[in-house]
Amino acid sequence: MLAALRALSQRDIAAAFFAVIAIYLAGVVPNTEVAWVSAFLLLTIFLFAFEVVSVDVAAITVMVLLGLTSLAAPWIGLEHGLVPVEQLFDGFSSNAVISIIAVMIVGAGLDKTGIMSKVAAFIMRIGGSTEARIIPLISGTVGVISSFMQNVGAAALFLPVVSRISARTGLPMSRLLMPMGFCAILGGTITMVGSSPLILLNDLILTSNQALPEGFAPMATFDLFDVTPIGVALLATGILYFVLAGRFVLPVRGSDTLEGGDTGAYFAETYGLNEFELREFRIPSESNLIGMSVDELERTWKVRIIGVEKGDGLRFGADGVDRTLGITPGTHMGLLGNADAFRDFTNTCTVEQKPDLDLFAEAMANTKAGIAEIVIPPGSALIGKTARDLWLRKTYGLSLLAIRRGGTQITYKTGGVRNTPFEPGDALVVHTTWADLSRIAKDRNFVVVTTEYPHEELRPHKVPAALFLFVMTLSLVLFTDLRLSVALLTGAVGMVLTGVLSIEEAYEAVSWKTVFLLASLIPLGLAVEQSGTAAWIAEQTLEALGDVPVWVIQAALAGLATFFTLVMSNVGATVLLVPLAVNMAIGAGANPAVFALTVAIATSNSFLIPTHQVNALIMGPGGYRVPDYMKAGGIMTVLFLVVALVMLNVVFDTGTGSTG
Repeated sequence: MLAALRALSQRDIAAAFFAVIAIYLAGVVPNTEVAWVSAFLLLTIFLFAFEVVSVDVAAITVMVLLGLTSLAAPWIGLEHGLVPVEQLFDGFSSNAVISIIAVMIVGAGLDKTGIMSKVAAFIMRIGGSTEARIIPLISGTVGVISSFMQNVGAAALFLPVVSRISARTGLPMSRLLMPMGFCAILGGTITMVGSSPLILLNDLILTSNQALPEGFAPMATFDLFDVTPIGVALLATGILYFVLAGRFVLPVRGSDTLEGGDTGAYFAETYGLNEFELREFRIPSESNLIGMSVDELERTWKVRIIGVEKGDGLRFGADGVDRTLGITPGTHMGLLGNADAFRDFTNTCTVEQKPDLDLFAEAMANTKAGIAEIVIPPGSALIGKTARDLWLRKTYGLSLLAIRRGGTQITYKTGGVRNTPFEPGDALVVHTTWADLSRIAKDRNFVVVTTEYPHEELRPHKVPAALFLFVMTLSLVLFTDLRLSVALLTGAVGMVLTGVLSIEEAYEAVSWKTVFLLASLIPLGLAVEQSGTAAWIAEQTLEALGDVPVWVIQAALAGLATFFTLVMSNVGATVLLVPLAVNMAIGAGANPAVFALTVAIATSNSFLIPTHQVNALIMGPGGYRVPDYMKAGGIMTVLFLVVALVMLNVVFDTGTGSTG
């Protein structure tokens, strides 16, 4: 019996636990419809928390299953489906989804003009080189920017900026990235378009209005800057926290100099690589390498083949060197390695070493190729795959040298680097051509940290157009009654029509995973609301709390939202909890709109573990480990709850009535 239990995985045990809860709820809920909706809720939480499949696939699966209940209704005890089929795909045309798409495109347009580089230069010009000045400048700037675009997008834009600042000031990236990441999350609470939960909130309020008790006044939606006092207070708290306590809670992982100065020393220290160099060899007809493949040679002598010439032209970069390529007499090879590796190679192999680079001199020049650092972001299609699975060198032109994962370094010298599945936040050290690096910088599967290399020019001549469109879009949102999605799309379309972005770049700027996740979860929220499940859960929660002040119920709701967003997406937590919050407020005699806003604000409280996309993004470059997040994020979590609840009650009337 014990052996059988040990054989069960954590996921299996959790699945059994959730199944038991579902069976129990089926016996206590008021009707069959609520029982099935509760089961779907538990299924969604399980899929998200244990990552059985990716979150977007989980959301789409749940949406499809909800649609199938219309067909299966007679056999599962229902009169009709849990969600009308004609409303199943309404999420894809919702104001929230279209707004998120538009925000991503507008943000990409601002980045393409080089405005972000100018911001970085300004920060370095006025910030000096002290941590106490640099942290507020970087974190405050990112926080403000993330108030108008997705926080993970703002963090991704500033990752190279922080890298450059770290290189020029000598401050470790581990001391800069966590404040930047946390403040990117906090900045998303400054406006109603700064984060997915807040963009989604007004749509959820309008949906909840349809199910309000008879005679109850419909909730008003929130304007763009209604939450600004709360967000500014939270951002200021985060900056002050790191300025005062940063020296105690932030780790020191050495000097993370990425560009400028001695980059070889940086990679040697950070990744356990000795200084490396490029050498060129010719394979004579009597060489013992004849017939060997590129893969065998690299695994045996721990070197990287960067380029090959077999008499049919240089093979270099993407679509150049194939690991199955055979070595033939007369082959010229450009190899990357350290002195020890080359000593072993030349002592055991019959090769002719060129005194200097010859055939590869131009292709391997510093102006054409070099060492770079890139990060695997959350949502990348490469997660779970190895360099060998992806044919990373052949497909992307990246010769993988090392992986940094938290405090662990996996290098090419160990021989396992190409067989290690990628995880979110992995920092990869690669040799690549600058042309290939420029190309993958547009690929959403990567975030390029190395910025100072000869790459494709930005479009600085489009700065006036981009700024005009941004100001115009902001004006439409602020000073007109135009629907948010239409106002934001005006700016997005303008970016394309004026040539700031091509239509292909606009499509690439959109995180379609986020779009499908959000759109697919909206039907579940509709089912929770219309079936009476939210009202029943609210009733049970209020009964369990007993006769307590309204602020205690609000605090319990904020704590519940914080917990949910640690184990599932903040979008999913918002969709699930807003209907619950509205019903709890009605039962407690409080303002349901403020309770709904409490959920949307609290689902940004994700600092304790690196499950948030921003935290996962910075984990590799900062060299962070989970205990680092628990140490710094634990205090931040408590501060967030206290400040958010105080400000919500100062800015808004929590009693039944208007939203302030």
